[in-house]
Amino acid sequence: MNHVLVVDDEAPMRAALEANFRRDGWDVETAYGAGDALAKFRRTPCPLVVTDMRMPDGDGLGVMREIRQMSPEVAVIFLTAFATVPEAVRAIHEGACDYLVKPVAFTQLKDAAERVLARRSSCDVGRNIHLLAGKSAALAGVVERARMAAQTDTDILIEAESGTGKELLARMIHQASARRSRPMVAVNCAAFPDTLLESELFGHARGAFTGALTAKPGKFELAHTGTLLLDEIGEMPLMLQPKLLRTLQEREVDRLGDTKPLRVDVRVIATTNQPLAKLVEQGKFRADLYYRLNVVPLTLPPLRQRREDIPGLVEHFLRAYAPRGRAAETSFSAELMSRLMLHEWPGNVRELENVVRRAVTLHPSETVGPEFFDAKRVPSLMGRDACHERQQSAPGQAAAAGLSLREMERRLLEETLEAHGGNRTRAAQALGICTRTMRNKVREYNLPPRSYS
Repeated sequence: MNHVLVVDDEAPMRAALEANFRRDGWDVETAYGAGDALAKFRRTPCPLVVTDMRMPDGDGLGVMREIRQMSPEVAVIFLTAFATVPEAVRAIHEGACDYLVKPVAFTQLKDAAERVLARRSSCDVGRNIHLLAGKSAALAGVVERARMAAQTDTDILIEAESGTGKELLARMIHQASARRSRPMVAVNCAAFPDTLLESELFGHARGAFTGALTAKPGKFELAHTGTLLLDEIGEMPLMLQPKLLRTLQEREVDRLGDTKPLRVDVRVIATTNQPLAKLVEQGKFRADLYYRLNVVPLTLPPLRQRREDIPGLVEHFLRAYAPRGRAAETSFSAELMSRLMLHEWPGNVRELENVVRRAVTLHPSETVGPEFFDAKRVPSLMGRDACHERQQSAPGQAAAAGLSLREMERRLLEETLEAHGGNRTRAAQALGICTRTMRNKVREYNLPPRSYS
């Protein structure tokens, strides 16, 4: 799901932008001014900021400069009712991705937002593509098969553990294909309630249901001539699977409430961290849909099966997260590197990335020793310092003798969610895991969904 921070001192404008973005499936945070925007971005970073240019407590340029200090890759779009040519030139010169004049049609803003995020994703792929390279033969074979598949329009299924780089591989395939100049649209099948996922994928006609005031294209239509990434396909509800199967077979989309199918030209890449064949055996996934998706199967090896790539990954993340001008000031000792090579990495490359990022944050200008990483203190599923700190502060609750690891994890999830008022995004950040993992864990442990939003 795309995530945007909307900054505007006018409450009606702020509310209208939030409503429109949410209607299109975006995760939206709002701020009423420059100071509020910076505070909220510190708590919840996001890839895109849409900000008013002039506000009582500051201006959009100042917001952009401060946010870029925290996260240099953030895309910024300016909105202003007082457009001047020098101001626009200055904004673009300082790094704004777009500059729109109020009143602006939301379709224009949405197009600009999707365009800059698509460009940012392409840049991310370019910067991170060597994460899919290395010394290991296991990874090299998968990447070579992916490059061969990219030259065709064949649908692809990527099955691999969480944190191995499934989405990165999918984006690499798109960039290596003839569709590279066309859109790549991603939808997380686990991110929407069953009742909304159908509309998200296939769109709806005006009046299709209460609140459908306008027609809305689905992700298949938005990805026309390009690539559609169906992330976490194993989470797709059974009731929608026949409709997806028909769309894949016929390359036609039936909008909700519409009587005329629409032709689409889309290459589909599906990813899952669950073996779909096992879900088929359990009756949770249709066999015919599985065989339709599984034309070119790819499986990324977990990090424990490509340990020889760990030093190169560490060097990459050290360069990526070191403060500007200080890329060479943090290093890992040989003892620490040996310890990293021996760890099982249940969180895979994402877990390693978090370890390096934490080291750069806590030890920005020194050699980090082996005492920094104690694998015994890293829980196999949560894998983060926040978990250890909670265990230290509440040993009777989090680490009581006789508790299974599964029960410990459940308690940690519940306590962290309660500590953050049930907000899954903030709880995930506290634990050092992604929101998607938090959502899956809430579902896995059957925690009350109304309490954890």
